[in-house]
Amino acid sequence: MSRNGETVTRYLDGFRKNDHEQILSCLTDDIQWTVFGAFRLTGKEAYDKAIDGAPEFIDPPELEVVRLVEQGDVVMAEMTGVARRAAGGEMRMSMAEVFVLRDGKIAERRAWVIPLNENDFR
Repeated sequence: MSRNGETVTRYLDGFRKNDHEQILSCLTDDIQWTVFGAFRLTGKEAYDKAIDGAPEFIDPPELEVVRLVEQGDVVMAEMTGVARRAAGGEMRMSMAEVFVLRDGKIAERRAWVIPLNENDFR
């Protein structure tokens, strides 16, 4: 696995454990994180505050990588996940994430998160 692939894998492992230090060690200081349809933020301080997610969810989410695809300084991840709700129940989701790396660290993360309500297709 390439250095960039290893960084993304280490980042995702940290996210699964809600390990702020491990996550932040994978990011550039000027990180940009966009979850389309939800939010966009810039910088490690803002990122650190957002790691724990929305208050209606219990951290950390379960994430499973379906595949990683890499081209140059871009790593794309197709994932499935489950986020537990504080009020009970869970949100199952399908995700596509684009990680743009600079000098072996994630400089930009773009995510598309699709809730799965009935089955794996809708």
